[in-house]
Amino acid sequence: MNWFNEMLRNDPDPQESREWIESLKAVIDHDGPQRAHQLLEGMVELTRRAGAHMPFTPTTAYVNTIPAHIEPQMPGDAHIEWRIRSIIRWNAMAMVVRANRKPGALGGHIASFASCATLYDVGFNHFWHAPTAEHPGDLLYIQGHSSPGIYSRAFLEGRISEAQLEAFRMEVDGHGISSYPHPWLMPDFWQVPTVSMGLGPLTAIYQARAWKYLEARGLMPKTNRKVWCFLGDGETDEPESLGAIGVAGREGLDNLIFVVNCNLQRLDGPVRGNGKIIQELEGQFRGAGWNVIKCIWGSYWDPLLANDTQGLLRKVMMDTVDGEYQNCKAFGGAYTRQHFFGKTPETLAMVANLSDDDIWRLNRGGHDPHKVYAAYDAAVKTVGQPTVILAKTVKGYGMGSAGEALNPTHQTKKLDDESVRAFRDRFQLPISDEQLKDGAIPFYLPGEKSPEMEYMHERRNALGGYLPKRRQRSTQTLKAPPLDTFARLLKSTGEREISTTMAFVQMLNILLRDKEVGPRCVPIVADEARTFGMEGLFRQLGIYAPQGQKYKPVDADQLMFYREDAAGQVLQEGITEAGAFASWMAQATSYSVSDLPMVPFYIYYSMFGFQRFGDFAWQAGDMRARGFLLGGTAGRTTLNGEGLQHGDGQSHVQAALIPSVRSYDPAFAYEVVTIIQHGMQEMLSEQHDGYYYLTVHNENYTHPEMPEGSAEGIIKGMYLFHDAGKAKKGELRVQLMGSGTIFREVIAAADLLDADFGIKSDIWSCPSFTELARDGVDATRWNRFHPEAKTPRKPWVTQHLEGRSGPAIAATDFVRAFPDQIREFVPMRFTALGTDGYGRSDTRENLRRHFEIDRYHVAHAAVAALADEGKLTGKDVARALKLYKIDPELPNPLLA
Repeated sequence: MNWFNEMLRNDPDPQESREWIESLKAVIDHDGPQRAHQLLEGMVELTRRAGAHMPFTPTTAYVNTIPAHIEPQMPGDAHIEWRIRSIIRWNAMAMVVRANRKPGALGGHIASFASCATLYDVGFNHFWHAPTAEHPGDLLYIQGHSSPGIYSRAFLEGRISEAQLEAFRMEVDGHGISSYPHPWLMPDFWQVPTVSMGLGPLTAIYQARAWKYLEARGLMPKTNRKVWCFLGDGETDEPESLGAIGVAGREGLDNLIFVVNCNLQRLDGPVRGNGKIIQELEGQFRGAGWNVIKCIWGSYWDPLLANDTQGLLRKVMMDTVDGEYQNCKAFGGAYTRQHFFGKTPETLAMVANLSDDDIWRLNRGGHDPHKVYAAYDAAVKTVGQPTVILAKTVKGYGMGSAGEALNPTHQTKKLDDESVRAFRDRFQLPISDEQLKDGAIPFYLPGEKSPEMEYMHERRNALGGYLPKRRQRSTQTLKAPPLDTFARLLKSTGEREISTTMAFVQMLNILLRDKEVGPRCVPIVADEARTFGMEGLFRQLGIYAPQGQKYKPVDADQLMFYREDAAGQVLQEGITEAGAFASWMAQATSYSVSDLPMVPFYIYYSMFGFQRFGDFAWQAGDMRARGFLLGGTAGRTTLNGEGLQHGDGQSHVQAALIPSVRSYDPAFAYEVVTIIQHGMQEMLSEQHDGYYYLTVHNENYTHPEMPEGSAEGIIKGMYLFHDAGKAKKGELRVQLMGSGTIFREVIAAADLLDADFGIKSDIWSCPSFTELARDGVDATRWNRFHPEAKTPRKPWVTQHLEGRSGPAIAATDFVRAFPDQIREFVPMRFTALGTDGYGRSDTRENLRRHFEIDRYHVAHAAVAALADEGKLTGKDVARALKLYKIDPELPNPLLA
């Protein structure tokens, strides 16, 4: 016990310490380590209560959490599982190497799956349930770079053909398979897109939380289904990876299991060359309330650890940094003997009877199916805590000199013939040298009646079927409430002034009373409900809180008090837009993941939307999410007091970049209602994939009644709000267009033009310039490919403006690029006004003047456009500048 002697050197009372240690050892020998742990916890608590400072130690020894003597026995046939795993490894490698021996540099990754094949194999064979009538199915967040291995298994299962493997990363003709997990590209296969680092872990946490929420509300039965999230140790550098682990710990998400593939390497080099990533992660997860299971050492280490009575091997294990561990696997047994075991004479003597090959075969825990099984078994039985398994592996395992544990291994896509033969020999594949002649790398498929194939199918049948497998449509189709359900909001508000935000809230309250759809609505906020006038939902629906409300809220005596409830319907996520969006995404994909269609509404400061969670928004599109995003307090000049960081003028341009997002900037209550009702019809009743983004504003004004026949135009993005009638001979005419709050400035500009210049205006409300642009691109593309068509297609914009006179002026509270999307399809001179530049604080009137989008600048732009057409003169333009008090020498607001 050299460690004990070291401890006693500076001990003020060595004899007393010796007696305590010997007493504790007697407890371990007689009652086991668990009893000793219980006693120590009691002593620590007693000492703390006495006032002593007892710092929390977040890490444990650098050994497996589950000692060998209490490991459960792994069921099944370990040898056949190894054979299956070897075949999967081979086909995964062959797929990538074959792809990269073709012209075109298709890319791909071998090393990642090579390091974690066992982690997946044990799960597929023993733990992961497919959806059945008895079990709703587990959800797998598969590490993106490991996709070749998942395809390889699906090939053996008969779910992917050899032709598809051959077409890896060749998707354009519709026969290939995607590079990474992408439900948009393979909608019946992949469940979750993960390869953008960090997104998988955060969304997995909120997916697990969503299941607890749905169970608590009685919408889904309580089961033992799990969310399994695989990630790499290097991926934990991403803030999103660990940013929400406190949520999982705080809410006791025991339906969540993280498996961190700790192969110690990033793309360029070691994750923590001078430290220990497993210890670092253990501390972070334990501190966040997780159950941590370390799976570091394989079974070949068990005898050595059993003989380590003095703890010297454990000390060497703890003292060795990850950079050294990488060297040990890269440089072989002799190197490991000298540089690892050779750190002390005693540890060197422990391996005296082992050959260098024996030392090199000392395996890591993540490559030992028995150790992995023990970790998974403990994880699925854990109650009240999420679990993280830190599995130590070797990157490029099995690649030998071509990449095993080497820094460039992540980028290795090609293997030479010698490396291919070495790979075959290591995993004992029945492939002859003749089959490998001239650089050939055949796929290997055992006979359907082979022991391997029969065993694999039997194991998956016992677990309900095959994974991953995605549900494309829910079995239940909800009926969206008809538009007349919201008739009150389609009428004029008279003299009552409201904002479009309040119109949305009123619509939501009506919707929540619908017996079918109401319970499926999920209002989501990131600590801004009061900003959007939604605090009434606190008392009405309750805020979801797994533990209920253990306190009396400070506003309990008020009508709209802050009410938390274990079955609450509102998701109040705190100040985390990424977390709130992940929560929204879980509800927006519930139709597929849980066969339970939901209607999530996430409302937030629009500036902190796509700009902040843009990568997640792209992921949601890939995942075929269905739901509504409400960008509140929108518009660079409408949110007038907050300034540069809050004034959103670009979210519609950002939303337009995501193909499956339909974005709108409604001006009036009836537009808000029409768009949302149409979205529900499309997503709930017709089960179309895609989601909606609406900007809603906080400016109060009166709202007119819905014009007859305008519904189609609202959805398509443009309708005639005011028709100036048939133009008289010589009459000047302009086409004025706008959206959102600035549409009211456009309406006012029409009055100015008529009063001051006798110019008549047709006024067009354009709730979506993006939808108009997409329609235009689609029409012109069709015409380009059908040159002999008798009836060419016309964009919606062109159809409605064609035949009308005068230039067109468009103004919005967003940057010019937003309305400018339709320029190509406007059959007349077109001027776009917008809020390009950094926002600032001031009154709305001053801000709109600054950004040159107020009624006066709209009117001036119309006069200038008519002058450009020769219908007015420069003097008229100068008169407009003077009349509307526009200073032509002010700096361009773009850089002001």
